[in-house]
Amino acid sequence: MNHDIQFQPDLGVSGWLGVLPGRSPSAALEADIEADYCIVGAGFAGLSAARRILQLDSNASVVILEASAVASGPAGRNSGFMIDLPHLLSSSSYAGQADSDQRDIRLNRNAIEFVRNRVTEYGLPEEVFRAEGKINAAVSQSGLSANQAYAEHLNNLGEACELLSSSDMQRIAGTDYYVGGLQTPGTAMIQPAMLIQGFADGLADNPRVSLFERSAVASLEKQSNRWKVSTAKGSVLATKTILAVNGFIERFGFYQHRLMHINLYASMTRALSEDEVCRLGGDARWGFTPSDPFGSTVRRISDTGGDRLIIRNHFSYDPSLAPKASRLVQASRDHDEAFKARFPMLADVAMEYRWSGRLCLSRNHVWALGEVADQLYSACCQNGLGTTKGVVAGIVAAEMACEHSDESLMPDFRQQDLPQKLFPEPFMTIGAKTYLKIREWRAGKDK
Repeated sequence: MNHDIQFQPDLGVSGWLGVLPGRSPSAALEADIEADYCIVGAGFAGLSAARRILQLDSNASVVILEASAVASGPAGRNSGFMIDLPHLLSSSSYAGQADSDQRDIRLNRNAIEFVRNRVTEYGLPEEVFRAEGKINAAVSQSGLSANQAYAEHLNNLGEACELLSSSDMQRIAGTDYYVGGLQTPGTAMIQPAMLIQGFADGLADNPRVSLFERSAVASLEKQSNRWKVSTAKGSVLATKTILAVNGFIERFGFYQHRLMHINLYASMTRALSEDEVCRLGGDARWGFTPSDPFGSTVRRISDTGGDRLIIRNHFSYDPSLAPKASRLVQASRDHDEAFKARFPMLADVAMEYRWSGRLCLSRNHVWALGEVADQLYSACCQNGLGTTKGVVAGIVAAEMACEHSDESLMPDFRQQDLPQKLFPEPFMTIGAKTYLKIREWRAGKDK
């Protein structure tokens, strides 16, 4: 088996990465080497898999290959929420089924704790991980109704939450745009690019780990009882290999025509002046997810890079995994409109960074996770929660690869069905694009 792999970068520079001081990436792979384990992808799944392998086998040699520079890909492009609660994007209020939601909560919380421990282990700054919770922000009566329905679902699960009034929201955010909110305490707010860089650099300090950046995989083939993972100038011959590449798993020949590739888009303002911070008011840090899953996610940050606001909205279905630049232009217009509607007191504040980031979904909301060939494992398809569920997938794949059955970090994980096949083309693309347009239209002022 030999697969020729093509890698496409995302659009724009993530603001999370742009505000950070320069970092010298690890060298690219330019030799033929051997290892016990090769992990493709240095995002949440790949790095978590590497750390879990070392916990299970301290003598293992681990090679990590990252196609771009660490944090340049999707792991450094999300909105920075590690969400512990149900977060089903296809739902009207994020809720799923009670039994599966309870299991997912336990998995998500184990993942959040795993990352918290890495922050402590590697001595990372406070701003990379704060267990401050988040708010589902409502801008209309339908949003209030969605929050109420979600609150009732959480109460039935025995989960803490608090409904907020319009005055509560204005006190927090400094704007009267929101009519209410639902606060949940278990979400960790992260600086994703800083966290991923610190996680990767901490791992690379271990003499058993070799991290190679800007080392996109060109081919994958089985040689005798090992896997040869080749880049443009080198290769890794590994006993076991984990593919932590999310939607790009299809390029390796697995789960083809079973995964949906969605791009989301975000913009970050320039740093606010002291006068603008005073005009805005409110708290220095907060994170709002929309009461309608297809609305705008909004964050305020005040750490490295100064006081800034972030808007994320606009979905596009891109089965090619290569969105057109025009999509970012269109999304930028949506961001500017959403920003001005929420923060008219900051109408003269420009966006400094604009970028895209990929999601991978399955029709039946399951991972692409497991052994896909002899000693080859997938830790992919996080269904819109790439931070939390990426960590879960990486840990589970590592435990599978190490044939570890005792003291699992994810005892609630259950082997799932395969992702369902997609509908034939062109019906799949037409249907997906129509669905996204309808859901964004229904989001109304939430967008």
